Parts: sequence; structure tokens; C-alpha cells
Amino acid sequence: MSEEHGRGGSLAHRVPDLGALELLLAVARLGSLGAAARELGITQPAASSRLRSMERQLGVALVDRSPRGSRLTDAGALVTDWARQVVAAAEVFDAGAQALRARRDSRLRVAASMTIAEYLLPGWLLALRAGRPDTAVSLLAGNSAKVAELLLSGEADLGFVEGLTVPTGLDSAVIAHDRLTVVTAPAHPWARRARPLETAELAATPLILRERGSGTRQVLDAALGAAARPLIELSSTTAVKAAVIGGAGPAVLSELAVGEELATRRLVGIPVEGVSLRRDLRAVWPTGHRPTGPARELLSLTRG
Repeated sequence: MSEEHGRGGSLAHRVPDLGALELLLAVARLGSLGAAARELGITQPAASSRLRSMERQLGVALVDRSPRGSRLTDAGALVTDWARQVVAAAEVFDAGAQALRARRDSRLRVAASMTIAEYLLPGWLLALRAGRPDTAVSLLAGNSAKVAELLLSGEADLGFVEGLTVPTGLDSAVIAHDRLTVVTAPAHPWARRARPLETAELAATPLILRERGSGTRQVLDAALGAAARPLIELSSTTAVKAAVIGGAGPAVLSELAVGEELATRRLVGIPVEGVSLRRDLRAVWPTGHRPTGPARELLSLTRG
């Protein structure tokens, strides 16, 4: 066989795998194939098969086997010296990979649209902390468009959005469902209506709205079939609620955000007929980069 032919193919096909090299080192140290097999947690027939396969791969005999035990051949002793270097290098590689995983797992950057950030994420993050107390978590809250921007620029590891569609460049999974509801202050004329509000009347009424780019605004505009009329545009759900409670006008907000205010009658929910205000809540991440480490654990907690 020519030297070129003997060295053909990939290195993986010419060099024994780590398991075989670890077996050879154990045989050299213990002087027994059976003892080496027990140390590595494999059967003796499996160890014999692995050793024969390595000898065929290298084209030399490595071990002389006899009733008194196993002894390295001259070639086996030389290969064992090389094996020690390869296994030592593999241990360095493994230690480096563990350090990379530890560094990755030491922090988690989450971006979430406002409703999820305020009303769902705190519980999920508390559950994550119970299992990963050493992971430092940072939360960046903004509208759905901002969440997409943070993920695509690499400034966040996992995101959560509320809009109707998944922003371009992101993969997603539905984690929960939500419904928008029309709310007013108790003194507003709509609070004394005997029948549901009609879609046309809602569309014609100036509303206290979240800013453009928010998931709440996207769902409302799509449900009305046209852009909602703004009375005031505010950048947080808390600010919208305060304005409605103060009597500035009606708004359309997530049921998650107004549950307490509806229960205490600080706000009144107004039924609307002929329109669906249901929406999906999604976890999102850059296309092709499925969450790993603490991001994957947080994603699993949202489905618990």
C-alpha cells in the first residue's frame, strides 16, 4: 500500500476513538483486560471486540492475552504513549467546553413585550431561579418590535411577544393565550350600557392606546380592520390604565393586565360584539438558533 493511499480519508477513520484509547490505557495500567472492562463499565466481550477493532484499524497487535493476564506488545507500548497524549488533550478540550457552558449558563438576557414582562415573566423567573440560583438574569422590556430588534442584534437570548405575527428572522412557539378587553372608568357612559358595544362604534371612538409596534395595538388594529383612533398614545400598560382610571377615556388592554382593577371596580369591562380580540403569546428566538442552557429551561417553564 502506498503512503498516500495509507493516509487517505479523514482522520476520524484512521485514528481510534477515545473509548478505545481509554481501554488501552486501562489495560496497560491494570494488566488485565477484564479489570479494564470493569473499570470502564463495559463487558469483557465488548472490551475484547473494541481492542480487536483497534488492532485491525492500526494494522498492528497491541496486547498479548494469556491466562495470566494481558501484556502490551512493543507496538502496544508505543501506541499507549501516544494514547496518553491524545486523552490528555481530550481532557483539556473537555475542560474548556465545560468552562464555555458555565460562562453561557451564568447569565440569561430576556426581552419581553410589556404585558408578558409585567404579568407573566416574574413567576417564570422565580421558578427558574429555584433551579438555577447562580444564573444572573436581566430583563429588557419593550414592545414587540423592540423585542425582535434585541434578539436579531444579539442583545437578548430569548424573547416574548404578543402580536399577531412572528417578526421576520425569528422562530417561535405559542406559550399561552390572552384576550383584549375594552375598559372604562366606572363614571364613563359605556359603563352603564345595557347592550354590548358594536365594532363600528369602537372603531369610531378615540381611545387611549399603546404605541405603534406594540402587540396590543397590532391586535386591535387587525380586529377593527383599520387603525384605531388615538386619543392618547402611551408606551406602557400601567400608564394606559392610570389614564383610564383618571377618566381620560376608554382603552383596550389585556385581561392579564386589568384583572385586579376589574375585580375592585376601578375599571369596568365593556362587552363588544362582532369582533375577536383573542391573541397568542409567543416565545421567540433567532431563526435556526434554538434556545440552549438557561434560555431552554425558561422556555420549558412557560409551558408548565
